[in-house]
Amino acid sequence: MCTCEPTEDRGDAPTRPEETLESPLSMGRDYVAPKSITGVMRYPVRRGGTPPPAMSVLVADDDAVSARILEATLRHWGHEVVVARDGQAARQVLQREDCPKLAILDWMMPGLEGPEVCRRSRALVKAVPTYLILLTAKGHSGDIVAGLDSGADDYVTKPFDREELRSRIRVGERVVGLQQAMADRVKELEYALAQVKQLKGLLPICAYCKKVRDDQNYWQRVETYITAHSDARFSHGICPDCWREVIEPDLAAQGATV
Repeated sequence: MCTCEPTEDRGDAPTRPEETLESPLSMGRDYVAPKSITGVMRYPVRRGGTPPPAMSVLVADDDAVSARILEATLRHWGHEVVVARDGQAARQVLQREDCPKLAILDWMMPGLEGPEVCRRSRALVKAVPTYLILLTAKGHSGDIVAGLDSGADDYVTKPFDREELRSRIRVGERVVGLQQAMADRVKELEYALAQVKQLKGLLPICAYCKKVRDDQNYWQRVETYITAHSDARFSHGICPDCWREVIEPDLAAQGATV
């Protein structure tokens, strides 16, 4: 059985706001009371010690009541919400560099319908594309196929079930998280490759002194050029042929013996 040192008694000291007890059910997260020694974290955290940020969501619906209900539901779940009242406004939001990574689009909207917004969004070149969910009263299998073929990632029928929608949003968050991690990894690899120096192509070299001409039309010694264009380094010595043909005659001319 674990034994612990007694903690300092605070007496009647007021409770700090962060130590106010809350119901685990009302929080909807892992919970531990202050001073607990169970080892359970009060909030589920990612590596690095910070809670995962709530993903922003675009809601596109021309019906003000439906949009307001969906917006209130998403905000209750901790999401930031951007609302668009028609397809054109939704398309403009999705074209931004900082657009939400997840969008819930109504099928029937003035200007552009939901499937057309999906098609135009998919035409954009982005490292992490927006996860698109179509929300509509159309529930036939043909409608679902048409919606998914337009570029939507998921399909939810009206009236939506809160728990089903929340589960599908969580799936979207996981997919976007994986895509973001992959995009970050690609950037790291591209940066690493940019640091790799390679010698390629035709190098102009003097037939007599063996100097190499660089891109600025300057002539450099071979070792200087290679050092500047690669990670190679040189240590100098004398090969046997040069020793016999150069060093020994010089020493003999000076009267020195080897």
